Amino acid sequence: MFELTTQPIQEHELRSSMVNSECGGFVSFEGWVRDWNEGRRVNKLHYEAYESLALSEGQRIMDEALKQYPIRNLCSIHRLGELEVCDVAVWVGATGRHRAESFAACRFAIDQIKARVPIWKKEFYQDGESEWVGCPACANHGHSA
Repeated sequence: MFELTTQPIQEHELRSSMVNSECGGFVSFEGWVRDWNEGRRVNKLHYEAYESLALSEGQRIMDEALKQYPIRNLCSIHRLGELEVCDVAVWVGATGRHRAESFAACRFAIDQIKARVPIWKKEFYQDGESEWVGCPACANHGHSA
């Protein structure tokens, strides 16, 4: 399952939803908003997505991981909109019979999400400036943030 949300990610509820008596391993990754990036103090972030494509590509990644690794379940959710420092921006969880495949699937999923899913991040800095990260063209296209 891959989802997008504008609401805070409820990582404890997500973890609980993945409990399975056949599984001996659960691994999760949480990407948090940090207060410092490349020498600048960050106040907040804003995420935008091409939502229909993000959902389909995100689910494609989940399906690929489920085929590639012997795991039971894989779930990811990514926030959109405005996030404050320490908010969870992305969560990935994997369950399997053993920890090794759960770790591998979780790593694969987050790496592929970062590389392939059309989600863009704008950082807002303490000095009042802001910029789109990893998307120089975004600044020229009138995005809402």
